[in-house]
Amino acid sequence: MIKYSNEVWAVIPARSGSKSIKNKNIKRFAGKPLLAHSILIAKKIKKIRKIVFSSDSANYYRIARKFGKLIFHKRSKMHSSDNATDFELFNSMILFLIKKKEILPEFLVHLRPTTPIRKKADIEKAISIIKRNKKNYDSLRSVNSMSQTSYKTLRIVNKKLCGIKKIDFDMDKFNLPRKKYPNTYEANGIVDIYKTKNIIKGFLMGNRVFPFIIDSINSDINTERDFKIFEFLKKKKI
Repeated sequence: MIKYSNEVWAVIPARSGSKSIKNKNIKRFAGKPLLAHSILIAKKIKKIRKIVFSSDSANYYRIARKFGKLIFHKRSKMHSSDNATDFELFNSMILFLIKKKEILPEFLVHLRPTTPIRKKADIEKAISIIKRNKKNYDSLRSVNSMSQTSYKTLRIVNKKLCGIKKIDFDMDKFNLPRKKYPNTYEANGIVDIYKTKNIIKGFLMGNRVFPFIIDSINSDINTERDFKIFEFLKKKKI
């Protein structure tokens, strides 16, 4: 029988197979390996009782454990590929914890190492919100309001501009003032929180996701240019 506690744990996944930037998760950012920043912020939050570090690389773990006490989940190649989903990763991690006979936490806080700029207060607030509203929501996801509404997003079909939702070439429909459209949001990777029991049931976020709107920098790093820009902002404490 699976046992649960009312604890909150952090999960930091850091695979070694990044193609955009080789060994991105251990590349130095503001004086430390990129993955270290997620570990260090998790350690500052009293509500987070344990930190699980999930990686396909023992070398990454050797680097990561210099920054805090971690449970190491050795990820399989299948769950470390470009096509692997977050659910597959978290599900394999839960099975690993069950085999270790761990008492599972109620909530898992997903801290992506590729988003190194976070505020401790934001994560603490997110945890408080999901714990307080756990009967009404399956999970929580942090988002930013988009500067340009998605309703004006376009694609190219048959070498002509077209709407994103359906085949519609009438550009006058997409040229209205911004206030005529609903606000839209994008996930920013700062903090997502899942219920462990839901992962065992077969899903990660569910269809009742709390929109945790944060007015913060979306520091998701994908390119060398991102490294330079966000490292500058981190040093300036913007």
